Amino acid sequence: FEAWAEEAYEGYASRLQRPLGLATEWHRSDGELLAAVAKERQSRGALICLDERGRTLASEAFAALVFEALADGGNRLSFVIGGADGLPPELRPGGEAAASGGHISLSAMTLTHQMARIILTEQLYRATQIQAGTAYHK
Repeated sequence: FEAWAEEAYEGYASRLQRPLGLATEWHRSDGELLAAVAKERQSRGALICLDERGRTLASEAFAALVFEALADGGNRLSFVIGGADGLPPELRPGGEAAASGGHISLSAMTLTHQMARIILTEQLYRATQIQAGTAYHK
């Protein structure tokens, strides 16, 4: 892992400790990822995959999605970020293991999984601030 990416991620993750718990699981292969997703589906939580073919959302709509998914999923929500080659075909839109919470795109541009993780974490923090009505989101 690159130090700058971990530092950026930790900056937002530490802010999320109070409103939301946040954990990252790394998987070395598509097979490991698919097994983890199958296990996660057994919990009550929603699952959202990040994919360039997913729908794009404004921050306010993303915040609404997050808190609706948390309410519907028993306060558990998982996001899946693909590796260097993106999501395995089974998790892409229309795939046999497609996400229960759908697919979203953070950008029309291709992002590294490290950048996607940082942007997602910032947007999760922003979602908590939108929900709380703070001045962070202007």
